[in-house]
Amino acid sequence: MTSLLATWDWVIIAIYFLLVFGVAIWATMRERASRETSTDYFLAGRDAGWFLVGGSLFASNIGSEHLVGLAGTGAASGLAVAHFEVLASLILLVLGWVFVPFYLSSRVFTMPEFLERRYSEGARWYLAVISIIGYVLTKISVTIAAGGIVFEALMGINFWTGALIVVVITGVYTIFGGLRAVLYTDLLQMFVLIGGAVAVTLIGLSALGGWGAMTETVGPEFLDMWKPASHPDFPWTGILLGAPILGVWYWCTDQFIVQRVLAARNQDHARRGTVFAGYLKLLPLFIFVIPGVIAYALAQRGQLVLNTPDQALPTLVATLLPVGVRGLVVAGLLAALMSSLSSVFNSTSTLVTLDVYKKLHATASERQLVLVGQATTAVLVGLGLLWIPLMKLISGQLYQYIQSVQAYISPPIAAVFLIGVLWQRVNASGAMAALLTGFVLGMGRLVAEINKPKLDGLLFAYADVNFLHFAVMLFVICAVVLVVVSLLTPAPAADKVAGLTFTTRTPPSEEETRRGWRHADRLLSIGLVACVLMVWLYFRG
Repeated sequence: MTSLLATWDWVIIAIYFLLVFGVAIWATMRERASRETSTDYFLAGRDAGWFLVGGSLFASNIGSEHLVGLAGTGAASGLAVAHFEVLASLILLVLGWVFVPFYLSSRVFTMPEFLERRYSEGARWYLAVISIIGYVLTKISVTIAAGGIVFEALMGINFWTGALIVVVITGVYTIFGGLRAVLYTDLLQMFVLIGGAVAVTLIGLSALGGWGAMTETVGPEFLDMWKPASHPDFPWTGILLGAPILGVWYWCTDQFIVQRVLAARNQDHARRGTVFAGYLKLLPLFIFVIPGVIAYALAQRGQLVLNTPDQALPTLVATLLPVGVRGLVVAGLLAALMSSLSSVFNSTSTLVTLDVYKKLHATASERQLVLVGQATTAVLVGLGLLWIPLMKLISGQLYQYIQSVQAYISPPIAAVFLIGVLWQRVNASGAMAALLTGFVLGMGRLVAEINKPKLDGLLFAYADVNFLHFAVMLFVICAVVLVVVSLLTPAPAADKVAGLTFTTRTPPSEEETRRGWRHADRLLSIGLVACVLMVWLYFRG
């Protein structure tokens, strides 16, 4: 294995690691200086400002496999994949304006805890177990594996050695610093990540001869985000109807993301953090997807060799970037990797500690909860490493199916959260019926998809429908089940809706929200919507 990096590249990477450790140590010392309670450890003392919240929302979302995948899909089929990134800007406004008031006023630590407040203990157990299993089998393992690949492909370091380095470094500061260390390192990593991606984009466009040359080479179809309803991957109907459903689940109800908002010092900072993150989510189209299109255009011109679409980003790094800049981009990849890994470590340990251990040991002290959280993170590090060799025993296609499980279980979760805050009449019976119905139909779809070559008739059609269209159908079915079962059973008790729905909410006090902030945030939100519309209009056929 040979490294693509020169001495100056290694110097820049070393500086990056020193900065990460410095920030992590500083944040950990702040943690130690405060009272060591579960609020301090899991929610950074509920004192995060909007810039910290927004930066962490963006950085924790972007993993190194995300970068490689977006560039690869951009090289293979153009800009349509960027819809998921652009739509996230609008869904983040839903998080800030619709969900944040209920989450922060209820003072919950986790999303399963919110479901128990609104519905029942059974709903809490369902979401907690589903989330923990999903994080361990997908997010943790795939992020660690991506780290090993980055080390091996670009740095010439053995896969296992690279994976071990990333896991140990990230695990150490996550264990000792809690969410506070994760938030501050995320903020640093956001700047490194964006800096590296911008460098790749600008140098790539320069090598190609500018934006006009890229457009001329790839043709207008490649830069058209809107695909026909029959498109196998990105039909416009699925983008407008199905993608927002998955977005509400991921951005508004998933502990991995929402924990950053729960750590905000008040509703103003939480809401503005989501608006800030919404503006940041406009960037991936230009700095993650466009580099894939650039790589494709350069390959069409014979200026580089692109063996597979997923090699788009590594090939650009290896072929075009000068010494020093290459180190910055590798540091950006490591930043994406470590921010995602630290976030999933912290979120999973929060769920295990507060939704499992604390439920079983109600009298546990604050110190015990922190220790359990630290121990859980250490166990997750070990599980992630153990899972990597098992991944190699599973076919790549089957692993994609495992990843798609989240897409199939998310519509019922989105339904019970969204309808639950919009309408006070839905109850625990309806919620459990909807969650279980969605689980059965989602797992049925997964089994049918795996066995699709052997199926025909209705079963084949069930397995073959586009996953975004399937998400729409599953959401509608679960919403109907939630409403019908709720109407056929007694209305929820007063304590299950008080302050948790729009019709029963308590207006925030002046201390919780300031009029000036709300007015400014409205204008910023309108500006963000306008930016999304301009992107959609510009990249249309």
